[in-house]
Amino acid sequence: MDQETTSNNNPADADVSVLYRRVLLKVSGEALMGEQEYGIDLATVDRIATEVRDAVELGIEVCMVIGGGNIFRGLSGAAKGMERASADYMGMLATVMNGLAMQNALERLSVQTRVQSAIPMATVCEPFIRRRAIRHMEKGRVVIFAAGTGNPFFTTDTAAALRAVEMGCGALFKGTQVDGVYSADPKIDSQAQRYEHLSYMDVLSRDLQVMDASAISVSRENNVPIVVFSVQEKGEFVKVLKGQGRCTIIRNS
Repeated sequence: MDQETTSNNNPADADVSVLYRRVLLKVSGEALMGEQEYGIDLATVDRIATEVRDAVELGIEVCMVIGGGNIFRGLSGAAKGMERASADYMGMLATVMNGLAMQNALERLSVQTRVQSAIPMATVCEPFIRRRAIRHMEKGRVVIFAAGTGNPFFTTDTAAALRAVEMGCGALFKGTQVDGVYSADPKIDSQAQRYEHLSYMDVLSRDLQVMDASAISVSRENNVPIVVFSVQEKGEFVKVLKGQGRCTIIRNS
């Protein structure tokens, strides 16, 4: 990967060798469940928050998008008979809850954090304002983007790709349960092939279940690499940022 040259306001860390200086980390809601079947496992949230803090301490500007599937999935609700738009709005509210939980965990680690929601709810968080979000990151704050794009029929993967482009991020980091992209689910198929590098078209043509097609298209059109890694491995986020961890890189070939 090419070195990202985004400015960094932490001169003490300017000599740290990292691949990108501003990134968006996408974490699924399910990742926050830990070993539970539902809801938020605070120990897991704390562990992920520690990973983000370690990245911030390297001088990396970090923003986040967290899914809501640990609380409510709009698509599942629609499949059970709910109107799709209403179900999606409920899912967006779930992402706000997850964002507030992550904010609390980060601030207990002394990391200044702001939650910005695409659906205005001024009592609990800021509205999404692009220039304000960029300024927060320039000041070393973590920004968590909640409520997806603010529109039904779009996933948080698409929201992550959109925010990564809007924030001028060097890459979109997708934290998953496995250490990259495989040809099949490696937990089910022991013969599944792991990929080191893929193009956006590879992902689309092979129907690899990394992110939805809209997210891949947004990333492709704006040339934002997608880095898929295991968020379950302690310290892996920083390792991948330094080019030392296991991951799959998706970008234009």
